[in-house]
Amino acid sequence: MSKVATRSFSDIRRALLAHQELALVDVREEAPFAEAHPLFAANIPLSKLELEIFSRVPRRDTAVTVYDNGEGLADIAVQRLQALGYSDVRLLEGGLQGWRDAGGELFIDVNVPSKAFGELVESQRHTPSLAAEEVLALINAKADVVVLDARRYDEYQTMSIPSGISVPGAELVLRARELAPDPSTRIIVNCAGRTRSIIGTQSLVNAGLPNPISALRNGTIGWLLAGQTLDHGQARRFSEVGEDTREQASADARKVADKARVQRASHAELKRWQADLTRSTYLFDVRTPEEFADGHLPGARSTPGGQLVQETDHFASVRGARLVLVDNDGVRANMSASWLAQLGWDVFVVDGLNAADFSEKGEWNAPIPAPHQAEEISAQTLADWRLQGDVAVLDFTTSANYVKQHIPGAWWVLRSQLQDALNNIPAASRYVLTCGSSRLARLAVAEVEALTGKPVFLLQGGSGTWFAAGFAAESGESQLASPRIDRYRRPYEGTDAPREAMQAYLDWEFGLVEQLGRDGTHGFHVI
Repeated sequence: MSKVATRSFSDIRRALLAHQELALVDVREEAPFAEAHPLFAANIPLSKLELEIFSRVPRRDTAVTVYDNGEGLADIAVQRLQALGYSDVRLLEGGLQGWRDAGGELFIDVNVPSKAFGELVESQRHTPSLAAEEVLALINAKADVVVLDARRYDEYQTMSIPSGISVPGAELVLRARELAPDPSTRIIVNCAGRTRSIIGTQSLVNAGLPNPISALRNGTIGWLLAGQTLDHGQARRFSEVGEDTREQASADARKVADKARVQRASHAELKRWQADLTRSTYLFDVRTPEEFADGHLPGARSTPGGQLVQETDHFASVRGARLVLVDNDGVRANMSASWLAQLGWDVFVVDGLNAADFSEKGEWNAPIPAPHQAEEISAQTLADWRLQGDVAVLDFTTSANYVKQHIPGAWWVLRSQLQDALNNIPAASRYVLTCGSSRLARLAVAEVEALTGKPVFLLQGGSGTWFAAGFAAESGESQLASPRIDRYRRPYEGTDAPREAMQAYLDWEFGLVEQLGRDGTHGFHVI
């Protein structure tokens, strides 16, 4: 096999500073990625590379640079990407260690560009905030205060500030005036840590709301560190707004977008860009998933605006690409775009759309390669085979899904660690592969066949069909054939993280501005 070409740290740095399109792809699992990576690295694990790459790196001649930390994953990734039609794929010279040796800055955690930017915003704009103890005192005193939770609704339901209302980030400027119609009502914006509360609070400040507005300092982490109690399972959500509120919010958002130098596009220009093979264009619908499903522009991806700003590296993995945002009210796209422009993106909002343009219905489906051939069996057939014995069930779903619920006796397997996993599993005369839908498991059929030399079958429709048929389910970490490194456990996710981990996370965030300065490639500007 011919030697794979490489790109150096200096090549990547030069391209970033020149705003050229590039994808720097870390193909390790999320947990090791979170331990150390370059600022603009996109984590696309080898285990699910084929299922994510088309949406995250849409243009096949993008300059893609792949790396790992010496595990041998990057070489396999190069082969897979080339087989999928990517024509400019290279290895990072020296891998992660090569980046470190060249003097490149390394960052921990996930979604670092957005989190570092949030810290930069607070340091430059002095975004107002209140400590957890101060907010609790206001709530207990029944003061005129409204708490708006800027996270996803599922995160809000897991844990929330008492009296808090779910208003995900991009919805804040559209909804806040009706949730706090009296200009003297104090608005508190919270998230789990810092970023989304800072960005949410500053969004309301930038939009000119007359209310006193503050972030909950350090979010639910700060609340827990103060020894205070969170609510669980709440269902308070924003409601629809009147036309006057919508028009006011639209005018406010447009002013902010203009100040941030957000660019404008027509629907005709968007269609030309979608047909342009020389430039990467992402089309993001930043409304709620429910609105997206009711009708959206063809080719758009559902990316609620608050999460798009929080997780930009996940949705748009080509730095230097063109981002195009749409909504149907002129608020959420303009506010989201105002932040993306400050994050250094070439970002446009489409004007002049009408209801007929939102012609495609249903949820977004990721573009994936043509499915591999595999012999499928039904849930009933698997049940019969299990009674006969000598069948191994391999589950390729996320470890969290596996622990929550899996087919009894199934082994959890990471596709990127398949050989090691099979060494941990007693040999069988036949293997059945599954995951939530069987899309990921299908990719592993030929690999398991090659490694075992035994017949390999795919569970039709995945584990969901097994549970839907009423067969037994099991939970817990009963048979892990691979280490649970597919997901980094965020210290702000639940209420059971050690206090030391929560405090360490906050300390890390406080140091991000200094790290940005050392890295020197971010291109952020704060209005």
